[in-house]
Formats: sequence, C-alpha cells, structure tokens
Amino acid sequence: MKYPKLVPESVCRTPCRVILQAEGLSEDGERIPAFSADLKCLFQSSSRRILNSKKEEISISAEAYFSSDFCPELSEIPDGEIYIFGVKRHIERGRKARNPDGSVNYIRLDVI
Repeated sequence: MKYPKLVPESVCRTPCRVILQAEGLSEDGERIPAFSADLKCLFQSSSRRILNSKKEEISISAEAYFSSDFCPELSEIPDGEIYIFGVKRHIERGRKARNPDGSVNYIRLDVI
C-alpha cells in the first residue's frame, strides 16, 4: 500500500546543512560524526517556553521538516546541529514519523 506524503518534496525549499553525531564519544572525548549533508527542508519558526526535567526553561524556536528519510542508517536522531539562513541551531529533538508499514513518511527536527 502506498501512503500519502504528509510533507511533499515540493514544499521543501529552504536550503540547510544537517550534521548529526552518533551516541558516545571518541578516544579524544569528542562527539563522533554520523551524518552530514546539504538538504532542503520546510522551515517553520515559532517560539514557546517549556520546562525540562531540571526545571530549566528552554525555548523551542523552530521546526525543520524533511520529506524523506535522509539518514536511513540511523534508527533515531540522537544529536546534532542544523545551519539555516547562516545560523547554527542545535537539534533539541528529532522525530522520524513512520507509516504503519514501518517506512519513514517524514522527519521533523525541533531546533533551538
């Protein structure tokens, strides 16, 4: 069965650079790069304040949507950064939205 694309390729027009790090550290104590590519996304700016488990205030300032699974070798998105409009933003949360058959419909990155 073919599932409809919730984020079609035609709306992903904002150029960005995505850099993802694998879990764990190298021998030097640095993050291990897992993925890096120049992509196009649907970028939506927003602002809200939430409290994390340590009662600290965090502002989720934007979301970037991608029409396909750009990193199929990673089952989840652990950490990284995204460069949009020349600004470096930290990936707070990554979500792979899956279809009932297990394939990825789109990817959403919440960035601060």
